[in-house]
Amino acid sequence: MKLMKEFKEFAMRGNVVDMAVGIIIGAAFGKIVSSLVKDVIMPPVGLLVGGVDFSDIKIKLNNVVAEMAGNVHAQPVTINIGNFIQTVFDFLIVAFAIFMMIKAMNRMKKKDLEVPPAPVEPPPTNEEKLLTEIRDLLKKDKAM
Repeated sequence: MKLMKEFKEFAMRGNVVDMAVGIIIGAAFGKIVSSLVKDVIMPPVGLLVGGVDFSDIKIKLNNVVAEMAGNVHAQPVTINIGNFIQTVFDFLIVAFAIFMMIKAMNRMKKKDLEVPPAPVEPPPTNEEKLLTEIRDLLKKDKAM
């Protein structure tokens, strides 16, 4: 029973709950970014690079022949370097998209934090100087 109590205290701490919310939002954000890359960014990039799909690039090591239920299946052993290249390419696009979003968010946050400069008071006019002198003289007369 003590173990359950300790676990409840651990799970209900603010940091753990905040982390859980962050992970859930991060997973949803990851899906949004993946869709952005796959459905919005990659089609024009595919046109620019001539429709090249790197995932088809493979290095064939040998053919493995497997016999199952009287049927012969030949499956080559390959190093799928193209999938790796495509994954790296996708990562670079996702990283750049996230960088641009963070940069925009920081710019907006910076605008919110900027304090407008205090208004500069114009120098006192001759009339204000004269009134200040009169006030000071009256204070001096009362003090005596």
